[in-house]
Amino acid sequence: MIRDTKQPIKVPAKPASRSGGKAKTVKPKTIKPKTSAKAAAAKPASAKGLKGVIAVAPPSFRRERALIKRGIWPIAGCDEAGRGPLAGPVVAAAVVLDPKRVPKGLDDSKRLSAEKREALFEEICATAQVSVVYASPERINRDNILRASLWALTRAVHALPDLPRHVFVDGRDRLATKCDCEAVIGGDGLIASIAAASIIAKVSRDRLMCKLAEQCPGYGFEQHKGYGVPEHLDALARLGPTVHHRRFFAPVAAAWQKIEGAPPPQIRDLFEADVTVEATA
Repeated sequence: MIRDTKQPIKVPAKPASRSGGKAKTVKPKTIKPKTSAKAAAAKPASAKGLKGVIAVAPPSFRRERALIKRGIWPIAGCDEAGRGPLAGPVVAAAVVLDPKRVPKGLDDSKRLSAEKREALFEEICATAQVSVVYASPERINRDNILRASLWALTRAVHALPDLPRHVFVDGRDRLATKCDCEAVIGGDGLIASIAAASIIAKVSRDRLMCKLAEQCPGYGFEQHKGYGVPEHLDALARLGPTVHHRRFFAPVAAAWQKIEGAPPPQIRDLFEADVTVEATA
């Protein structure tokens, strides 16, 4: 029988002596299990007064260094921002970090404050090779958001000053690149190069959505960056969709149904060239 070692173990009393004289009654002893040093160290955080605290390790440059030791270089990380919004482009970025100047504090862009993202954006651009590609709402409408995202990611890799020999991409889909490509789910929280790309993509898109807010007042693009929050849905109902909205996303499609037959609003499309590629050394 397996006994729970956490419960006290009771030792039965010795039987009364049969020798002459009165029988002695021995009270049962209670033996408490000892806690070893290893067991104490293995106690969960809640037992140490840190209940609810989960330590998350930041992205590292380990995988890149392992490839460098094998003579593989350059190595790029790439990621995109803006798959979910109802308006604006999807933005892809590719980054080749300098092994001697990897910025401190790199992390998944979603886990960073806007101020921290902006500071790291400037540092990454100053120390690394960076490329950014915008896939317009027109391309998203034509190809669907997944294909538009993969197209932008592939173009970003090929737009780097030096074509990398190995690419880490966030997600489950590999890219049709001329170099080795490794898809890593959750890579923006694991691999430094992908984390850097996520920051570049996020900041680039946020800045562009603020410019769209100046051109299209009333939609609140500068606040929600095109995501389907209640304020944005309310603006869609009041003002109707713009050329910057993704026509086949459900809330936008519903807004177009209400004005079926009416021409799209006459707003200059900032993506009339369909794609913009930027590359910096």
